Amino acid sequence: MSDNKAAAKAPNEQELRIQANQFSSELKAIASKIGELELQLDEHNLVIKTMTPMPEDRKCFRLINGVLVERVVKEVLPALKTNRDGISTTISQLTTQYKKRDQEFSDFQKQNHIRIASA
Repeated sequence: MSDNKAAAKAPNEQELRIQANQFSSELKAIASKIGELELQLDEHNLVIKTMTPMPEDRKCFRLINGVLVERVVKEVLPALKTNRDGISTTISQLTTQYKKRDQEFSDFQKQNHIRIASA
């Protein structure tokens, strides 16, 4: 009877494969989001670098929710820096989350004796 309970608790091959695929897809989604945010961060840095030497009263345009609005450099530059800092914080949080999830996946693979076949 104890053999039946042990067999019932142990996940079968299909369940393990589903869990491994879920781990893998979560890791890919997080990595994709990190890449997307890094591109946005690079764009913000480029714009900040370009706008910093400009006079504060110079006219500039900013796209906000699909609407192009006219502003001046002294209004836009602080907002860009705040957005850049927020993006950097998000990237570091996602990186931490990715590392934690990757470690969980690694532990899952070791615990269940799973090897991922490379294509």
